[in-house]
Amino acid sequence: MRLAVLSDIHGNLAALETVLADLEQAGGADITWCLGDLAAFGPRPAECIRRIKALAEANESKTFKVIGGNTDRYLVTGERLATPAAKDEAAFKTLASGWQARDAGLNWAVEQISFEDYEYLKKLIGRELAHTFEGCHVIGYHAVPGNDETFLLPDTPDEEARDLLLDREGHVAIGGHTHRQMDRHLGSWRAVNVGSVGMSFDNPGYAQWGLLTFENGQVSVDLRRVPYDVNAVITDLRAVGYPAPEWTASRLRPT
Repeated sequence: MRLAVLSDIHGNLAALETVLADLEQAGGADITWCLGDLAAFGPRPAECIRRIKALAEANESKTFKVIGGNTDRYLVTGERLATPAAKDEAAFKTLASGWQARDAGLNWAVEQISFEDYEYLKKLIGRELAHTFEGCHVIGYHAVPGNDETFLLPDTPDEEARDLLLDREGHVAIGGHTHRQMDRHLGSWRAVNVGSVGMSFDNPGYAQWGLLTFENGQVSVDLRRVPYDVNAVITDLRAVGYPAPEWTASRLRPT
């Protein structure tokens, strides 16, 4: 039994198509999970929503499951991620500039999507996934169970990481949100992060996803990354009139 997991597309249709092609080349999967953040901050928000929706509807959501992420919620409700207060004037200017670019990108994405797209996102937010694969119970969420904004990172202390999973039962816990791939053993849990399809932070220039194989009560985790044409995506940002192209471009370019 094979489970493909993708997350954090962020309006990057080129990266999404790259991942879907890599999944097909890898032999496909029995079930695919998409863990949210479909649209915001890339040049093709509506197209990414509709591509994922079409994949889910093609099999009546029996083998392609989708949940929402925090930026999907922002597009639906108008909420924004709270940030710590600035400590000095320089930090305040940086914070204000970042807010302006972030909010301009979110507001632009709302302008690009239809009410049908909006309704689809609304149905996805606040959801989680669970399935038992050959005796191995797996849960899927955007950031952590019960919260789509909390960060479970590769360097989160073990005790704190286990506490974030305390209210759920299972063997493998899979998320996104951090834009960093991870595979950690936390006692009774194996915590996996499949990274970001459209805006990787640990491997910029690559579209990330995960392929899990369950056999004889064991699971193998293949955290995959595939290069895509970042420059074409940045060119597309400018072509479609995205209001903060350099803010997004700085998060897409390899260093």
